[in-house]
Amino acid sequence: MPKLTVNESAAFLEEPGHLLRVATVDADGMPRNVPIWYIIDQERIVFTPRVHSVFLANLLRDPRVGLTIDEEALPYRKVTVQGYAELLYAPGADDEWRDLYRAIASRYVPVEAAEAYVQSTIDQPRALLGVSLTAELSKVLSWRMPVDDEAPTGIWARRYFLDGTMMANLADGATP
Repeated sequence: MPKLTVNESAAFLEEPGHLLRVATVDADGMPRNVPIWYIIDQERIVFTPRVHSVFLANLLRDPRVGLTIDEEALPYRKVTVQGYAELLYAPGADDEWRDLYRAIASRYVPVEAAEAYVQSTIDQPRALLGVSLTAELSKVLSWRMPVDDEAPTGIWARRYFLDGTMMANLADGATP
């Protein structure tokens, strides 16, 4: 299964437009997955839930989090992270990190529209959370489709192919 190199992962995460999907667990044990804007800051994925968002309450109660950033077009790159969300700024401290919020918004909409968005929501408190990409407890994985002359069996890890099938045999080194 082709993985992105460290440099490819970093470049992919910096590309504008990719949404972050934040997976948490509600108080009743049900999973919740929320798409949100993000930015990379100091080797962390940083995002800004609103003060009354359920996923913020979830992360304040239980900081374990699953993150996914992916793309819709080939080669379908993706980076996933299992880690712990850290509260960098509590809701109401927005003025202390507003420039970072502008930078986040500018990754998704033109600068003028980003500033208008920030100004139109300036009275809506947000928290700033970060998930380390380098912490010992963080697990960062990446994947993409095979490209060019790479083996088509690279589409999945070997464990997914049923023994004795064509793809399993190819993955095990058999010739077609």
